[in-house]
Amino acid sequence: MSLTKPNQQLRRDLKEAAALLKWSGVDLMRAAVNLFEARHEEVARELIEIGTRFQTVEDLMAGHAEKMKAGRILRDA
Repeated sequence: MSLTKPNQQLRRDLKEAAALLKWSGVDLMRAAVNLFEARHEEVARELIEIGTRFQTVEDLMAGHAEKMKAGRILRDA
């Protein structure tokens, strides 16, 4: 089943949001490691929690994009 242009755009937007969350999470984790090594454990733990939430939402967005591709989610006009 071919997706309509609005559905294609929404799928692209979801995939882009997922990718942004993924790489932002990677950057946060890297910063957390640096802070932890500099003995700023409390701030590092907070960044790790944020990064973990980013990963959860990234998985959700990627799942929505796959559902769009399969035609199980459609954008309403």
